[in-house]
Amino acid sequence: MFARVSAPVQEGTAMAVEPPQRLALLGGGFSTDDDGLLDDWVLARSRTSRPKVCFAPTASGDAPAYIEQFRTAFRSRPACEPSVLHLFRRELDGDALRSFLLAQDVVYVGGGNTANLLAVWRTHGVDRLLREACDHGTLLCGISAGANCWAEGSHTDSFGPLTCLPDGLGLLPGSVCPHYDSEPGRRPSYRAAVAAGQLPSGWAVEDGAAVLFTDGVPTEAVTRARGAGVYRVEPGGGGGVSERALPCRLLGASS
Repeated sequence: MFARVSAPVQEGTAMAVEPPQRLALLGGGFSTDDDGLLDDWVLARSRTSRPKVCFAPTASGDAPAYIEQFRTAFRSRPACEPSVLHLFRRELDGDALRSFLLAQDVVYVGGGNTANLLAVWRTHGVDRLLREACDHGTLLCGISAGANCWAEGSHTDSFGPLTCLPDGLGLLPGSVCPHYDSEPGRRPSYRAAVAAGQLPSGWAVEDGAAVLFTDGVPTEAVTRARGAGVYRVEPGGGGGVSERALPCRLLGASS
């Protein structure tokens, strides 16, 4: 976990207030859902009414079809300014890349291979820039690998079979498991990893649900599908695990 260190403030000067670090783990979005509820929820949590939204398709190798899905979904939303972070055919130099990422209000990371994503980001220095952007108020979010990457560790199929990846950016304490209900073996494998100490306690996200963290603490959980949820998974007594569901608000429900 990387702690933020504030610079000393001279006597008689106003103390700058740092914005909170905000991260969202998504169990859906434009690539899986037709209703757009989770994407609209993300945009509504931005710091501005017309956010700049950057899609990072690194985990898929900047797959053209995935990028086009994003552009189609977000160009139709008048209340945002979409863009794409290209790293496999990078055109921006270091200064331009930093300026581009720090100007974003939302960075939305797509799914794919978590291990490859982290390796490419570190090669290009994107890991450091995203940490800086987060410290300045950019909302970081993503689905699948794009959810895994923010934590200290994750449950992944990056190497084929489901396994533990005790590696991540560490912006979110603990571990993450996506697709908790939809992929065979996810739930028992993640529970076993947490029980055995192979992964630290963490958060399991079912498809259709999402959770927002503010300074590492869950502050809102939502779902677009009744029954889909977010769970806190921790070691329990007798070598087992404790699994606690967060209260989730149903998106699109009439008040």
